[in-house]
Amino acid sequence: MAFAVTFATTALGVNGILQATHHPSSTPVQAAKPAEPSDPYETWLARHHLAGPPAPASTPSAQPGTPESASWEPPAPPPDAGPVYQPSYQPSYQPPAIVVGSTQQALINSDRSGAGLGPLTWSSCLAGIAYQNAVRMANQGAISHSGGAQADLGCGLGRQAGENVGYWSGGINDGQLNAMFMNSAGHRANIMGPYRYVGTAWAVAPNGYAYIAVEFS
Repeated sequence: MAFAVTFATTALGVNGILQATHHPSSTPVQAAKPAEPSDPYETWLARHHLAGPPAPASTPSAQPGTPESASWEPPAPPPDAGPVYQPSYQPSYQPPAIVVGSTQQALINSDRSGAGLGPLTWSSCLAGIAYQNAVRMANQGAISHSGGAQADLGCGLGRQAGENVGYWSGGINDGQLNAMFMNSAGHRANIMGPYRYVGTAWAVAPNGYAYIAVEFS
């Protein structure tokens, strides 16, 4: 059998804010003085604020107009192409069977009682995290930690969290896994840890291997 244990800590991150400012130039821009007409007659009219004869009106050129609205006609449906092909092959993948709860909580509380410790209360939030981790391991075919203890802190049940994971090749067996956990120093430390809540879940892969995740907080 193979087992692993992990503890998690939290860290707060701070995001910086960037600001962009625009500073307009303080030097005023002087307007350019209009040039006087080169024609003497036009110059004389301009100086005496007079206007010359009106220029002939230009003939506007024709431009295609843009319609204010347009109507859309749906295309005709294609002719019937016959029945849709259905492949005869069907994937053989079967999702893992899930057992949330089982007797793992009772065994853990029995272990704690023998050491003079209080029982752990069931948490549906922790059980949901255990469910996700058990399914992930069953799909991968291997036990591993993937931020379970860190996710446990997100349940808001305490400042500490831990996770035990394991598998049993002969299907679900809470007694055997609990005995293996208690014979491992790291896993036993989690079972006897300063926690108040627990959530567990099994996931059984199609090959019969059962994977368990136990979340503490």
